[in-house]
Amino acid sequence: MSNPSRRAFVMGVVAAGPVFAASQVAAQAAAVSETDPQAVALGFKNDTTKVDKAKFPKHEATQVCSGCALYQGKAADANGPCALFSMKTVPAKGWCSSWVKKT
Repeated sequence: MSNPSRRAFVMGVVAAGPVFAASQVAAQAAAVSETDPQAVALGFKNDTTKVDKAKFPKHEATQVCSGCALYQGKAADANGPCALFSMKTVPAKGWCSSWVKKT
């Protein structure tokens, strides 16, 4: 059994994003809560400046959801859907450990 790389996984999630987005066009997506089990597991914070640097030493203050490949909102939006959280909305200034620089 092969072990796909993180990059392959992220690219698969990004490619599937529009499919999930189309199914939720009519419905307003709920916001991700910091207490949601998936959010807790990923160290999600609504404000990137509140990230625990001891737990996530590679985190940088410039890493925000709006700069992540998984963020589906526009750069100027205050909130936008995230492919990782089933298209629930996340704040543009948020962060989680699955952050991948948007290219």
